[in-house]
Amino acid sequence: MWFLPAFVTLIAWGAADLFYKKGNNEADRYSALKTVIMVGLVMGIHAIFYYGIYEGIDYDFKNILVYLPVSSMYILSMALGYVGLRYIELSISSPISNSSGAVVVLLSFFIMHENMAPLQWAAVIVIIIGLFLLSVFEKQENDALLKEKGEKIDRKYRLGAVAIIFPILYCIIDGLGTFFDGIYLDYRNILPEDQANMSYELTFLIVGLIVWAYLHFVKHEKVQIFKEKDKGLAAIFETLGQFFYVFAMSANAIVAAPMIASYSVVSIIFARIFLKEKLNKKQYLAVFFVILAIAVLGFYDG
Repeated sequence: MWFLPAFVTLIAWGAADLFYKKGNNEADRYSALKTVIMVGLVMGIHAIFYYGIYEGIDYDFKNILVYLPVSSMYILSMALGYVGLRYIELSISSPISNSSGAVVVLLSFFIMHENMAPLQWAAVIVIIIGLFLLSVFEKQENDALLKEKGEKIDRKYRLGAVAIIFPILYCIIDGLGTFFDGIYLDYRNILPEDQANMSYELTFLIVGLIVWAYLHFVKHEKVQIFKEKDKGLAAIFETLGQFFYVFAMSANAIVAAPMIASYSVVSIIFARIFLKEKLNKKQYLAVFFVILAIAVLGFYDG
């Protein structure tokens, strides 16, 4: 069963997006790298204590190298996403970034020759269109608010290559990672889920420790992990989502991937609830159709 793990991932990663947004400190040039450290530490702790001690899994450390093509794609895309938060609003970048499900569908269709039922294709298309419409509506709302306040809209945040390149790169690289994951966990069964997830989390831990050492010894920058509450919560929700994500992908990668990619809808809803913002009618309509499409995908849960 893939639908329930995919749904939990959807909610957890939506919450992570919210705290990534809150934890992004524009005044701190190393904010993105500190986020990488926090995510790496939490994932590493989860891998060691849950899988290693609680589950007692006999982990083969060579799998870090075996799974590296997948891990590297995910970690690189996430790091680029953290950097991109400095240049473009989350509400605009998130839907673009998380349209990586479209990349997965295209790769799976043209390379692996997989297919879906017509109604599933329609649901995927609705999700993708809904995500892009939300980004358009968010931009329109933000621009109108800035104009109302008499503030000049910086073009680099809307049109500049610096702003757009990060979510586009995230979309492509994360899509490649998800596609590779489908091969590893579903199509070829190269690794079982627990070995794959441990490999990814331990790789992220190694990357986080390397970044921490770089900031400490090269940049002489202090990283006070216990004061990074928002980044810590983001890392916890990220890890929770990753835990369930592996099970969803191992069961039905081509359908689960675009559903999980719609978690930006959840992040927008959470932002409205916890940041006291409101959706307009067009946004509510887009969210409704995306949720409806998710329900259609859930109907096909075998």
